Amino acid sequence: MPPGCTGSSCNVRRLLIRPGGIGDTILGFPAMEFLRAEYTEVWVRSEIIPLIRFADRVRSIASTGIGLMGIEGVEPPAGLAPLLGSFDEICTWYGANRPEFRAALGSFCTNSHFLAALPPARGVHAADFFLEQVGGNGRAIPRIDVGEPERRPTIVFHPFSGSERKNWPLERFEELAGELGNVEWAARPGWLPFENLLDLARWMAGARLYVGNDSGITHLAAAAGVRTIALYGDRAART
Repeated sequence: MPPGCTGSSCNVRRLLIRPGGIGDTILGFPAMEFLRAEYTEVWVRSEIIPLIRFADRVRSIASTGIGLMGIEGVEPPAGLAPLLGSFDEICTWYGANRPEFRAALGSFCTNSHFLAALPPARGVHAADFFLEQVGGNGRAIPRIDVGEPERRPTIVFHPFSGSERKNWPLERFEELAGELGNVEWAARPGWLPFENLLDLARWMAGARLYVGNDSGITHLAAAAGVRTIALYGDRAART
């Protein structure tokens, strides 16, 4: 695996491809920042693009057509091959388990590195695992540059996640909000009042505390620098 590079000391064009949801991608930020080169391009899910502040260019994975590579009888977009060939090095957490994808990508960039998108169940934090994958060491702490947020003496609640089983019941959040007071909601059913994730992160960073389930938004809050309480465990254990 190549060593990490910073600034102009690493005279290569490097592409980083990181699939996954909000939380999984944020946990990979320290590893991705460690791999910065003279030119760094990052491909992620479209909603995560505003959060990538350390790359020269960011594209959505879907917009590139790379998902069509290696599929028998399907031709990827004509511009994809020269684009991939323009990089000196590709580090991808995408497609590592597809032999046909690995072969196709290797034909365009021989210096391609395929990385496990999920950490093994061995008691290591996911962010630390991803950093170790690329040759880094030490404590990996994801951070997102949100500038100077407007400080507020409030507590932010986000009562949702990608799985109902991970959610503390909404009525319990509402009960707690009534007891604590001065609570703001990052989202309510059918309502998310922010244009993008960076705006949401900046707003959450101004609060004195965040409380939420095991979710991508909880990882976002922690990476934005707000003190965070994350609720983990099966829903039935917390009702």
